[in-house]
Amino acid sequence: MTQGAGSNYTNLAIEPPDHGIGRSRGGLTSKIHHLVDGRGRPLVVLVGAGQSHDGPVFEHLLAHLKVDRPGGGRPRTRPDRVRADKAYSSRATRALLRRRGIGAVIPEPSDQIANRKRRGSAGGRPPAFDAEDYKGRNVVERNFNDVKQWRALATRYDKLAIVYRAAAVLRAVTLWLPHLSDTP
Repeated sequence: MTQGAGSNYTNLAIEPPDHGIGRSRGGLTSKIHHLVDGRGRPLVVLVGAGQSHDGPVFEHLLAHLKVDRPGGGRPRTRPDRVRADKAYSSRATRALLRRRGIGAVIPEPSDQIANRKRRGSAGGRPPAFDAEDYKGRNVVERNFNDVKQWRALATRYDKLAIVYRAAAVLRAVTLWLPHLSDTP
């Protein structure tokens, strides 16, 4: 018996087999995954099943990141640093960021700290963490608060994941409009 298929993040125009719906404690649900800029404006929007972990989606979020440069040229695909919560604290995520030359501002969960300390010197050094910089992560939470102001996104009514993602992208557009407009 399968618990649902992984969502298709390589071609966002194709409907994923699980429709971005998964079972969690509250019943059938979906997750919206965002990559936002420093001002909380969404840059990448993906939809996944509710029971799925955030960590595996992170690589797909970074893969879809493309920010046009003001003077032209190749779009920017590598941010200076990533602020993420403890759900993204894994060796794989930190290695991906290190390979791409991106700074990681991700706190280490208490169970990982305990495991590292239990192993003693074989546990390695703790990962670098800038607590002052991490205070800027509230921008992401405020963005999710803005997104959830749309009732259709807060309580998913759409059957298809591509329709639900389209609504999330439309909400992202409405959040960008005041910043792109030349009139107040």
